[in-house]
Amino acid sequence: MTAEREKLGADELAVCLSHYDLGEISRIVEFPRGSRRSPKVVIECDRGKFLFKRRPRGRDDPARVAFAHRLQLFLAGQNFPLPHLIGTRKDNNSLLVREGTIYELFEFVEGGPYKRSGEATAGAGRTLGLFHKLTLDYRPEGFPVGGSYHYAPSIRQAVGNAIASLPKDRQAPADTAAVVDDLGADYTMAAGKVEERGLPNWTGQIVHGDWHPGNMLFRDDQVVAVLDYDSARVLQRGIDLANGALQFSILAGGPDPTNWPSQLDLPRFKQFLRGYDSVNVISQAELQALPFLMCEAMIAEAVLPIAATGTFGRFQGLAFLQMIHRKVAWVLQHAEHLAGALGT
Repeated sequence: MTAEREKLGADELAVCLSHYDLGEISRIVEFPRGSRRSPKVVIECDRGKFLFKRRPRGRDDPARVAFAHRLQLFLAGQNFPLPHLIGTRKDNNSLLVREGTIYELFEFVEGGPYKRSGEATAGAGRTLGLFHKLTLDYRPEGFPVGGSYHYAPSIRQAVGNAIASLPKDRQAPADTAAVVDDLGADYTMAAGKVEERGLPNWTGQIVHGDWHPGNMLFRDDQVVAVLDYDSARVLQRGIDLANGALQFSILAGGPDPTNWPSQLDLPRFKQFLRGYDSVNVISQAELQALPFLMCEAMIAEAVLPIAATGTFGRFQGLAFLQMIHRKVAWVLQHAEHLAGALGT
């Protein structure tokens, strides 16, 4: 059963919004997007249009939120496309804390979803390149370091736990074990290839950490806002770049993942990289590591929820792992071509 979306109560809104200088409010409408545990409303008032949200438990560590806010305020000062945070009336604080709960108010940015066009894909790449250029030397107070899908003990452990989490009546246990064992071996091999290409020696910097179409708003195929800075941390930028290239080129389709294509969308893959490279040059070492980082990212994204629940969202766990197994095999088979994509 799907959990109900949490809502902001009338009294809760009245108290919280009294902390902001909004003028007369003409309309408040529920905004049912994103996490069901993070209720949101759109507010129309004298000062304009805003998005107000309550942070869910687990994503409300004050120090972590404060870091994300410092980063967003810095980016806003550099004219990076993102919804601007609105400060409270009394002390211009970008986060409101009430009874141990954190609330945020943002300007509302009009935009739509990613439509998979070449221009939108290149724009997503350019915007990530700009993000990395702006944050190269930025080190705000309390910035987190490390923690990614690359060579992570938690991922290797999740691979092993996935077998126990899958329903035994779906397919012969031997077949299940073979798929999971292959993914574990592929993850370890890919991580080793990345290490061989020198990633531990690459400079670390603040990265976004979750660069995918759902965290962006588009208008006329242009990126008008980048959302969700909760995963931002100091890592090698190639980890961020590989995840972005994967997210903007992966192919899905239909309710049954066993029917999804194995290959990436190569035109979109190249458009994303060329967009990035046009504002922030990608090194040869990063390009050579890219296919293997993408394999790590695919495996990590799949096995963590499946190890915990036996499913991937609405998809049955084994079918989803079989699909990832095929996609990883395709990327590994075409690794040389993918690494040379900027030259073709």
